[in-house]
Amino acid sequence: MKEQFLDRMKRYLGDEYEAYEQTLQEGMYRGIRINPCKSDIEEIKALSLCEMTPSKICSDSFYIPEDVAHLGNHPAHLAGLFYMQEPSASSAVEVLDVQAGDWVLDLCAAPGGKSTQIGAKLHHTGFLVSNEIDAKRAVILMSNMERMGFGECMITNTRPEILCEEMMGCFDKVLVDAPCSGEGMFKKHSKAMDDWSEEHVCACATRQQLILDSAYEALKQDGIMVYSTCTYSMEENEETVYAFLEKHPDMELIDAGVNFGRVGFPYKNLDHTLVRRILPMDQGEGHFIAKMKKHGPQQSVKLKKLTNDGLPSFVNDFLSNQLNEALPYHIVLYDKVYLKNTPFIKLKKTRILRQGILAGEIIKNRIEPHQHFYTASLLQNRYQHIYDMSEDECHAFLEGNQLSVSGYKGFIALSWHHHPIGFGKGDGMVIKNKYPKGMRIR
Repeated sequence: MKEQFLDRMKRYLGDEYEAYEQTLQEGMYRGIRINPCKSDIEEIKALSLCEMTPSKICSDSFYIPEDVAHLGNHPAHLAGLFYMQEPSASSAVEVLDVQAGDWVLDLCAAPGGKSTQIGAKLHHTGFLVSNEIDAKRAVILMSNMERMGFGECMITNTRPEILCEEMMGCFDKVLVDAPCSGEGMFKKHSKAMDDWSEEHVCACATRQQLILDSAYEALKQDGIMVYSTCTYSMEENEETVYAFLEKHPDMELIDAGVNFGRVGFPYKNLDHTLVRRILPMDQGEGHFIAKMKKHGPQQSVKLKKLTNDGLPSFVNDFLSNQLNEALPYHIVLYDKVYLKNTPFIKLKKTRILRQGILAGEIIKNRIEPHQHFYTASLLQNRYQHIYDMSEDECHAFLEGNQLSVSGYKGFIALSWHHHPIGFGKGDGMVIKNKYPKGMRIR
C-alpha cells in the first residue's frame, strides 16, 4: 500500500486509523441485490444459494461469503433474479429515492449495478437513461440491463455534455456516480492502487466537476441530483461538492435522508453533516454520497417522438403468436423490432445502443427473436409458448446443447423455476438452442 495514501488516511481518520488499517488485512465485502421485478426475498432464500445476511443499506441487499464466484453461473443469476453487488454500492440509489414515474438519468452507468437498481424501483414506469462514455463498458451495461429484464429505458454511449444538452431539463432525478481514483476499491482492483497518486486524484476531481456541470443542465427545476464516488479523498468528495455548489447557487445540499454510514469530513462552510460516507468499519468498501436539490428555473427541450405509420403484418403475426395478451406497446422498426410502454424518443447527436425491449431482427419478412425478448420482466408472464426446464435440462441448455423435448414447433421461451432464461426453436422432435454463444457457461 502506498505510504502517501496511508498518510492521507491517517489525517482523515485520526483515532480511527488503526481500525481502518486492520480492515486492509481482511477480505472485501461481497453481496447480492434481489431484483423485485422478477423475484423476492422468500424465493431467493428458498434456493439456498449461500449464507445471506441482510444489509441495513438496502432492503433488497444481502452480504454473502467471499467464496461465491460460482454464483455468476447460477441459473438464478443468469435469469436476472439477482445482481451481484457489494451492499454499500447500493447506497447512492437509496439516497436518490426513485419514485414510480420518475425520469431518471444515470450519467456514468457501467457496469450497471446502479441502473439495474433504479430500473427495479421504477418497475416499468417513467423512463431511465443509462449512459456510459466508454464503448466496451457500455456494451457490458447493456448486457446487464438486458439480463435483469429492463425495457423502459435507453442505453447511450456518448459524452455527458452531449447527452445533457440534448435532454436539457428532462430529468426528475440525476445520478452522477463519478469516475474516481477508486480508493475504496483497492482490495478489489489492484490496478486502482497501482494508478494512485495525488496527481491522479486531482485529475479525477477536475473531470468530476465537468461531469457535474453537464448533469446540472439535464436536471429539472426542483429535481434531485445525487453525487457519489467509491473513493476517500476530500478533493473528489467534499471539495468537489463545495466547488459545484459555489458555481451553481441554485443547488442546495440537502439531508441524504438515510441513517447508514457516517457524516462527511469538515470542509470550509460546507455542512458536512448532510453528506454520507461509508468506510470499511461501516460494513462497506468506501463510498461517498451527497444529495442536492435544484431550485432555480431550468430551460427544457421538447423531445421528438418516433412513430410508425403502420406495421408489416409479419410483425403483428410474430407478437400475437408469441404473447398471450395484447398490450399497448409502442413499436419502432429499423432492421430490428423494439417494444416500449411509452413513446420512443429521438436524439440527433447521442449514440443510442438500445431503447426499449429488442424483440428481434427483421430477416426476409420474418423476425428472428432476440434474447432480450425472453428476459424482459414486463413480458415474463405473457409467453404463449414456454417450457419449464428441469435442473439437468437447464444446465445443458446454458452449456449450449439442444433439448430432447418433443411436441414443440417454432420459437419457445425456456424457463427455470418458471423464470424465462432464454429461448429455443422446436422442430417437433427437439428444441434447438438459441442461447447466445457468448453467454454460454463452460
